[in-house]
Amino acid sequence: HLAALVLARGGSKGIPLKNIKLLAGVPLVGWVLRAAADAGVFHSIWVSTDHDEIEKVAKQFGAQVHRRSPEVSQDSSTSLEAIREFLNHHHEVDIVGNIQATSPCLHPTDLIKVADMIQKEGFDSVFSVVRRHQFRWSEVKKGENKMTEPQNLNPAKRYRRQDWPGELYENGSFYFARRQLIEKGYLQGGKMAYYEMRAEHSVDIDIDIDWPIAEQRVLSFGYFGKEPLKEVKLLVCSIDGCLTNGRIYVTEDRKEMVCYDYRDIVGIDLLKKRGIQVRLISDRDCSKILSAMQLGCIAKVSATNKLEVLEEWQEDMGLSWKEVSYLGNEESDVECLKKAGMSGVPADACIVAQKAAGYICKSNGGCGAVREFAEHIFLLLEKVNSSRKQ
Repeated sequence: HLAALVLARGGSKGIPLKNIKLLAGVPLVGWVLRAAADAGVFHSIWVSTDHDEIEKVAKQFGAQVHRRSPEVSQDSSTSLEAIREFLNHHHEVDIVGNIQATSPCLHPTDLIKVADMIQKEGFDSVFSVVRRHQFRWSEVKKGENKMTEPQNLNPAKRYRRQDWPGELYENGSFYFARRQLIEKGYLQGGKMAYYEMRAEHSVDIDIDIDWPIAEQRVLSFGYFGKEPLKEVKLLVCSIDGCLTNGRIYVTEDRKEMVCYDYRDIVGIDLLKKRGIQVRLISDRDCSKILSAMQLGCIAKVSATNKLEVLEEWQEDMGLSWKEVSYLGNEESDVECLKKAGMSGVPADACIVAQKAAGYICKSNGGCGAVREFAEHIFLLLEKVNSSRKQ
């Protein structure tokens, strides 16, 4: 029984609840859980946590949850202690693939190959490394009367990068080990091997990267699902709660007024300039308001079944679902969010809509969420174009 295990404490010295903080619109732990699920090699996928919110997110991504004890949830607790506790409660597990939540660029192909090394080639432990081309020098502490010394180079004959194979360093993405080894107190040992990951996939937020840079790396090199991304050609946006903040103001003479953010109008214009059609949808009759806004978009109001409207538009335009994006915020949007190849919700969307979406905006509805989602689409289109060139 090969089990994937992600350790995700609620406590974090640096970023509070870092493991479920949104990274490129997805909770941090969600990136590795998606990769583990799509690898198809694990008999079970677990998150070990001490926090209710992390438990909710883990289950949202299809993982089972092991509630770890306070004894192994301290700042001083080691990964090995948490893994051994997990094994004490799950006697069916023979091999643990400990995957780090802080490695969001992990891909299923890496996990598949490592599973083969353990299960077919007979290794007792396999861990991930990355190749680095860095020259090391000995440290000289302040006050010491001595010179630094080269550790892995001859200063008189420095290698060119292309002439030097570099050195292998642990990158912390994963550590696979058999139960017998872990019970003896080791994550690495026995018949041992490393697995070399590509440098662009070796992102470790804990060690050497900050959040904005990590988001750019993930958008460029992250894993987005089994099907390849396609160029988006249609964005369908729910009006109430996405384009507007969902509030309706009624005057004394019973006229409705709504509030919208000019940044969202700019976002719609930018999408149109990139050749992406924008269509609007609402389950109430807001045709007068739309006319006043003069957005120049096809709209469907009083839509009792949003999914039927979306399917009709998709078929009429001859698009695959991967070419359709959807921004919604309510229960009535959930089926559309699940169908669209790219889906998003504002930060204040209802919980069921958030669970169905692939991207959760930082902005609330009516406060720049449409513009933010448009920027997200543009970044992913850059990834599509980059893949084509490669």
